[in-house]
Amino acid sequence: MQITVKNIHVERNRGKEKTRKTKILVPGIVKESTVPSSSESQIQFSSALSSVATCTGIPLKYIAIDCEMVGTGPKGQCSELARCSVVSYDGDVIYDKFIKPVNPVTDLRTRWSGVRWKDLRKATPFREAQKEILKILSGKVIVGHAIHHDLKVLHYSHPAFLIRDTSRIPILNRKAGLPENQTASLKKLTKILFNKDIQMEKKGHSSVEDAKATMELYKIVQVEWERTLPSNPGS
Repeated sequence: MQITVKNIHVERNRGKEKTRKTKILVPGIVKESTVPSSSESQIQFSSALSSVATCTGIPLKYIAIDCEMVGTGPKGQCSELARCSVVSYDGDVIYDKFIKPVNPVTDLRTRWSGVRWKDLRKATPFREAQKEILKILSGKVIVGHAIHHDLKVLHYSHPAFLIRDTSRIPILNRKAGLPENQTASLKKLTKILFNKDIQMEKKGHSSVEDAKATMELYKIVQVEWERTLPSNPGS
């Protein structure tokens, strides 16, 4: 995918105005790997695109994602995608579907995933859902909590400078009164900062609820955090 950003430069030359275009490449790469993948995504941060948006006044599209996994293979040791939810910057649900894993499910992990057998009977096949989800993610700034887990089950590598991981924000931990190097859970941060309880249902987590909570956490530190990020995608 290629994003083109216009930077307007006005030059008075016989009453004419000139413009110059700056092009920014934003690649999205789908990993060709056997489901389930065992590789871990490396998360790095950069605010190059944010800087462009700030300078040009072009609004960025931020979305938050959360995935629920079930177990496949011997004793359910392998994680595969069973539900994916994506919400907008304002918390509106853009995507929310149950997804049928490629391999037979051996552990629903309902206590955490919230997934039941009935949810998978008419679920969207993984390959079909993957295409739908990646189409939404392409070119967006993605917010997630420990997002490498979500990207791993999607078999997708998003540009690092378009990723915001709320489990790795020292500023957020400081606001919550937690050690900066501590990886705090989404549930804990939401309780401390918003006095709101999530993940309380006995029937399991809700990926919609978690995605919304993640976006809200990001928004309270967005301005301050973006200023701390490297200015170049290659940094």
